[in-house]
Amino acid sequence: MAENFSEPQKRKAAKRQGKPLDYDSQKGTLERELPHNLDAEEGVLASILIDGTNEVVNSCVAEKVREDYFFKPQHRLIYSAILALFNEGTPIDEVMVAEYLNKRGELEKVGGTAEIGRIAGRIETFAHYRHWLGILREKYFMREIIRACSETIENAYASSGGIDAFVEHVEEKILGISQDRVGDTVRKASEQVDGAMAHINKMIMSKGELMGVPTGFKTLDTLMRGLRENEMIVIAGRPGTGKTSIALNIAENALFGKTPVPTLIFSLEMLGEQLYSRMIASRARVNQYNLSLGRITPQELNDIRTVANELKSSPLWIDDTADISILEMRAKARRLNQQLHGKLGLVIVDYLQLLRASDPLLPREQAVAEISRGIKAMSKELLAPVIVLAQLNRESEKGERPPRASDLRESGSIEQDADAILLLSRQRKSATNEDDNANQNWLIRVELAKQRNGPTGTATLLFNRNYTRYENYIDDAKL
Repeated sequence: MAENFSEPQKRKAAKRQGKPLDYDSQKGTLERELPHNLDAEEGVLASILIDGTNEVVNSCVAEKVREDYFFKPQHRLIYSAILALFNEGTPIDEVMVAEYLNKRGELEKVGGTAEIGRIAGRIETFAHYRHWLGILREKYFMREIIRACSETIENAYASSGGIDAFVEHVEEKILGISQDRVGDTVRKASEQVDGAMAHINKMIMSKGELMGVPTGFKTLDTLMRGLRENEMIVIAGRPGTGKTSIALNIAENALFGKTPVPTLIFSLEMLGEQLYSRMIASRARVNQYNLSLGRITPQELNDIRTVANELKSSPLWIDDTADISILEMRAKARRLNQQLHGKLGLVIVDYLQLLRASDPLLPREQAVAEISRGIKAMSKELLAPVIVLAQLNRESEKGERPPRASDLRESGSIEQDADAILLLSRQRKSATNEDDNANQNWLIRVELAKQRNGPTGTATLLFNRNYTRYENYIDDAKL
């Protein structure tokens, strides 16, 4: 015989059986609050409001995040306003969002400007927005699964039709959730083959001309066919091998070639003024040491002024922020590319090991792996070659062997992510048997140790230490 229990008795029985306290023993359903995380919701909204580059809102749109992804009604209204401003191309910040909501009479519904300001002030950096966005999406899909299952249970009790139609309806619901969860990145061949053929035809019509940004060094350009879009090029060497110098020489060639290439340099080690000083002295071919002592001729001073004016009018940008994170760097590059209407043609990072990962608690190898993946992703996003300088470990100096790609310091993921790897090492400090310390011309062995879309090989370049400048080397013995 069934017993009638009071509500307190039901709750005690549920607790003894390990069931939630709000378990309804009569209906056999759980009456609980749906999964949500208000902190993550506010974290995403705050990240959008303080971003200033649209990186966060772009990611939200790419992840198909809609208003109903947010559990709290006020958060839905704020995000709806953000999407409207984004679609209009209007800058997104707390003032613009408040103004948009105020025009529609919805500002007080979200708690007024004070509430929007409180949300925006919850964080100092949006570096962790991807983590919060992941939580937001996870909670939304959990709610959707619960709703779908609850409806399925109710429909199963009330169903009077055939089992096939019922199961098919359930499958459609679950499939809809799955499709919403996964981005539309799978494309049919018919959507991409035409683009591939256009690229092939372009190579055929070029008749052997460089397809990418030229380095200015003949042997390297012959091997690499220029620095191509969507590629991460690592230039690695031990301290003193002129990594920064060769990168600046490549930048100079890109800026002052037949078609100037807009170039962005991230300098984590040197100030912008120092880089410009080196570029000016190098291009003007003025001895760096004599310049530091003020010993220059009137002609050299005239050359310096000429080069300085050339640089002023060149499409070159330098960011010398120290301790920058990979996410901040990508956001800055993306913003400049937007300002240039997608014309940014070359990015240089000096150097990889000085970049900071998004999570400071990560072990160093994992942090460098995250940074490496971020740089590769940036090259794909910008459709531009990204040159990243990197250090080799001390093992590369042992013995007489040349450095290998496996000598890249702190992480093998750099070797994996890179499309091309150039390894610098001293072949001989001079072409003669003279005292190496007296001779300022060093021969540098440049090994193209990896090239994803072409052959590998070796080049010899001349490094003039007086001008901190790399030049093509001509072996007189072969003439």
